[in-house]
Amino acid sequence: MTASDTARLTDSVDRDVAEELGTRGRTTIADRVVERIAVHAAREVEGVGGSARRLLGVRVSGEAPQRSVQADARVRAGTASLRMQLSVRYPTPVARTVEQARDHVMRRVTELTGLAVSRVDVTVTALHSDTERRRTVQ
Repeated sequence: MTASDTARLTDSVDRDVAEELGTRGRTTIADRVVERIAVHAAREVEGVGGSARRLLGVRVSGEAPQRSVQADARVRAGTASLRMQLSVRYPTPVARTVEQARDHVMRRVTELTGLAVSRVDVTVTALHSDTERRRTVQ
């Protein structure tokens, strides 16, 4: 078989594959699906906790490690961008923890959806400690 025969065969196979893919349909991944994957992925990172609740930009609840990380996703043309709110365990280095969370979220969203992730903006809403403080009446 010559090089030109191999090229013709490859072109024929590529056309067949492209035609098959074209008739199989399209997959659309909703923003909400990407948000849920991102929340789960962020919680997999050591030192990351849930987001403190805020009202008009002011924190209205205490530490929130047991609450869910918050995520907002936009999926456009096969690319996802995310905004996330989370807390970081004290005294874990905040910048390093956020960078680990960002990298992990980008990797997991891409692995599970096939979407490219253009950016992950992270807002740290609180620091939380390992021991939850309980208020007691005296």
